[in-house]
Amino acid sequence: MLTEFTPLPALAGGMLIGLSAVLLMAFHGRIAGMTGILAGALRPIAGDWGWRAAFLVGAIIAPVLVLAVSGQAVSFTNIVPVPLLIVGGIVVGIGVSFGGGCTSGHGVCGIARLSSRSIVATATFMLAAFATVYVARHVLGAF
Repeated sequence: MLTEFTPLPALAGGMLIGLSAVLLMAFHGRIAGMTGILAGALRPIAGDWGWRAAFLVGAIIAPVLVLAVSGQAVSFTNIVPVPLLIVGGIVVGIGVSFGGGCTSGHGVCGIARLSSRSIVATATFMLAAFATVYVARHVLGAF
């Protein structure tokens, strides 16, 4: 399987993720972890729902803005069967619960704050991802 090497769009996307995390921390004192933001939006606390909804809507409409500005749609191809995606989502959800956050919260914000807990969590996420890809491709021969 070949993947595209797109350093400039990846750099621009990474910078925008970092900018959004810094702005959320600066204006609301909150960490930009998507699972925590989504969980808080689903179980809102008074006065806490608006910024969460705005952040989630921004994450959803960002590809539409990319299309409007560049004229190029964000390409996405899924070769994994839907039942496996569901199982994967459940496993990730369990991992996020035990890890106290997701890759965006730990990986982007936690490591930037030199949090040892986030460094360990992100390393664990990455090792689990490497092992999963290795087993799926080289042991099971899938995808």
